[in-house]
Amino acid sequence: MKRSPKGRLELTWMGKDSALIPVEDGKYDYAWVDPSDPRALEVKSIEVVEQVGEVDGPTGANENLLIVGDSGDALRSLGTIPEYANKYLGQVKLVYIDPPFNTEQTFEHYADQLEHSIWLTMMRDRIKDIKPLLAEDASVWVHLDDAEVHRMRVLMDEEFGPECFVASVAWRSADTGNYDDARFSNDHNTILVYSLNSGWVANGLQRNARQSRHYRNPDGDPRGPWFDGNPLGSPNPRDNLMYNVVSPQGNVITHPPHGWRWQQSTMNKMMADGSIRFNVDGTRIVYRTYLREQGTLPPSDLWDQVEETGSNRKAKNELKALFGLPAKQVFDTPKPEALLSRIINIASDPGELVLDFFGGSGTTAAVAHKMGRRWLTVELQAGTVNRFLLPRLRRVVEGDDPGGVTAVTERQPVEHSLPAALTPDEASEFASRLRKVAADVPGLDDATIKTLLKSLRTRNVTTVNWEGGGGFTVSKMGPSMYEVDDEDGQVFLSSEATNGAWSKAIAGQLKFTITPDDPVFCGVRKRQRLAVIDGVADQNVVRTVVEHLGEKEKAVIVAKGVLPEAAQLLQELSPGSRVKKAPEDMFPKGTVN
Repeated sequence: MKRSPKGRLELTWMGKDSALIPVEDGKYDYAWVDPSDPRALEVKSIEVVEQVGEVDGPTGANENLLIVGDSGDALRSLGTIPEYANKYLGQVKLVYIDPPFNTEQTFEHYADQLEHSIWLTMMRDRIKDIKPLLAEDASVWVHLDDAEVHRMRVLMDEEFGPECFVASVAWRSADTGNYDDARFSNDHNTILVYSLNSGWVANGLQRNARQSRHYRNPDGDPRGPWFDGNPLGSPNPRDNLMYNVVSPQGNVITHPPHGWRWQQSTMNKMMADGSIRFNVDGTRIVYRTYLREQGTLPPSDLWDQVEETGSNRKAKNELKALFGLPAKQVFDTPKPEALLSRIINIASDPGELVLDFFGGSGTTAAVAHKMGRRWLTVELQAGTVNRFLLPRLRRVVEGDDPGGVTAVTERQPVEHSLPAALTPDEASEFASRLRKVAADVPGLDDATIKTLLKSLRTRNVTTVNWEGGGGFTVSKMGPSMYEVDDEDGQVFLSSEATNGAWSKAIAGQLKFTITPDDPVFCGVRKRQRLAVIDGVADQNVVRTVVEHLGEKEKAVIVAKGVLPEAAQLLQELSPGSRVKKAPEDMFPKGTVN
């Protein structure tokens, strides 16, 4: 690291000032190019392949979108092509990504061994590309292990600013230790959380049984479980809080140094309704706090309860059950649905948009769908999409996905309350152990054992959270329209730059909305019309284009060749209209040799 001219710490690496382009479709294989290279600036088309379930169309209001292709290409196109930009710019509430950890291993479904500088540039560029898509109150969650997390933390500080760092969450990824390791058993991953601005606030989490076990209701209070022990004194002194209280036994209880928490009229009401009580001899006030009055809790940055957030092994078991595959044929380190459920709960609300541009086996999209969120997901490898992601999401839509958060089973007490120190799971375990040892414990007669077991009774209660519905669109990234001669840097149109494919790509690049039914123009942008010519623009082309312009409309003509006479005629017939030759005029001056 070094300090930038402005004094901020900066992470440097070979190629930081360069850009990356995919070398081969469907692989994490990239080549360095100059940032001005057309292949690094190109906006590729997004081609709709099919629609699954109930959808509103490729740019409908409630659409969920799966894109097959390179995430850098996809993010750039989503933020530029008007049909998508109008829908997604400033709309993403949560980004969760589980990128290649860069562990220098080769797994069944991808090679996790990019050189550090390539990995950093890849991540840097994608972080830059998601920024226009983020809502003002968005957060970005990056899931990594120790291989790159320290570098990613500095990179995120550069891109968002250190003031936008929210948390470094430690998630227990292994439910059993690696006891064969000669040094440390690596049992956790790290999830870096950043916000778009420093004012981001997390959604609180519901209290679990462990966090609520000090609440109990031994006297059958109709207001439910409670506990005593909250402080009764005010943190700051105020005159109207400085009064003494007389107990029913006639004892005078002096106010705390700063006074009571409530003014006297409020205190009297609470004494009347039983929230404020006294000890037996009336010398001390006791305040009863009720569980039902307590709100959610802020999330911790230590997620070590496997029963709450799952583990890699649990996630593999979910995939094995879903696809009927042996362990060696599913992902090596998938993420469990319980983990994504917690993240989505903390960082979004129903109806909001969740983005994952390293789609993998589809956990993020599947859980977001079940939780009523809209989603965008991108996956590079078509094989992974066809084998895992697409079948999984089909089953979610069809209600044929019984695992994960579809249905949640919890232990609950049969009676109204358990002993205060026990959660339902602990009570069930204790009852099981008690049955095993009861006969050998002196002093435990049958009646006592029966009473104990009755007070510990629990049962499994299953809540179904998802029964199917909704839908999504499957799309793929279109081909590149450009080729570059590596020797002299000359840019050529590729063999793919023909007919409708080229017109669509040009429209997206220039931010024109497609007009598929127009026989002359292929796009519109305010009062401008776009005509893409798969050949040479001559005087006849110009006359035809101008004749079809509406009142006050101007034309942008893009052609593979342009005659000087045609350009001059366009200025005479329609001042303000323009003609561009591809590829030379498609990018800012100086970017094409």
